[in-house]
Amino acid sequence: MSIMSALSTLPDVAAVKAIRGFNRFYTRRIGALDPYLDSDMSLTDVRVLYELAHRQRAIASEIGRDLQLDAGYLSRILRRFEAKGWLVRETDDRDARQSLLRLTDAGHAAFAPLQQKSRDEAAALLAPLAAPQRRQLVEAMGTVRALLDPESPAAQAGPRTQAAVLRDPAPGDIGWVVQQHGEIYAREYGWNSDFEALVADIAGQFLRKFQPDWERCWIAELNGERVGAVFVVRKSATTAQLRMLILAPGARGLGLGSRLTDECLAFARARGYRKMVLWTNSCLTAARGIYAARGFRLVKSEPYEGFGQQLVGETWELKL
Repeated sequence: MSIMSALSTLPDVAAVKAIRGFNRFYTRRIGALDPYLDSDMSLTDVRVLYELAHRQRAIASEIGRDLQLDAGYLSRILRRFEAKGWLVRETDDRDARQSLLRLTDAGHAAFAPLQQKSRDEAAALLAPLAAPQRRQLVEAMGTVRALLDPESPAAQAGPRTQAAVLRDPAPGDIGWVVQQHGEIYAREYGWNSDFEALVADIAGQFLRKFQPDWERCWIAELNGERVGAVFVVRKSATTAQLRMLILAPGARGLGLGSRLTDECLAFARARGYRKMVLWTNSCLTAARGIYAARGFRLVKSEPYEGFGQQLVGETWELKL
């Protein structure tokens, strides 16, 4: 290779300067140089806590690999979490040579306000932008990620996943939720208009009786198109209820159902709820799988006739 061709493959000085300038801007803009999320923990501590809270099977070696952390450094963090009562180790049924890491209730209670604070800060960054600008920003971040980490799952899945965002509902969104329930359940399960009427009643009550400190709705978008939704409503002072989880067929298989459910759980924990409940039907196998993977337990099962079908209604619960 000639000297000229070798030099042509190197990034130019202006590009390097632009990257460094953006890094300084962004770390300052998101407050990375301040005490992280107003806590006494480092950014690394919170990242480890995040992984423990979101992995179905948390193993120290895998967390260290994915976060590129020195094993000794990670071990010290985990020991601190154990000393605080946030973490316990359990025998792995699949491999007795390693332990599974599990956050305790105290660990989830410590993490929940940090996660909510992070969401609030991200929402504050997006708030001044119009909807087209938000989509442009999210798509640009997806492009950056795909270019710098082409082997990542998000990059491999393509731009549809990269552009996935969860947002608060806007005018017309709740009507869209009702419409999606009516269309999807009629087409895929043969349910009649009684189900759409039920969803409309629930959605109307949510709008009329909305308690912003205790209830929440998320709308999922892919490339600016609505593809999903979920709701948390206040059932009692200590119990939250997950309702109306819905995904359009084209958005399935991207992890959005799990992501929407995780948002509900994090919100409920941050608000101090002690339990989350939900009602579903035995035929909704994908949704039931999401709930079971997060520790929900089936506590009641009852056959009934409804929506023009013979069904089995189920009540699931999760202690928070």
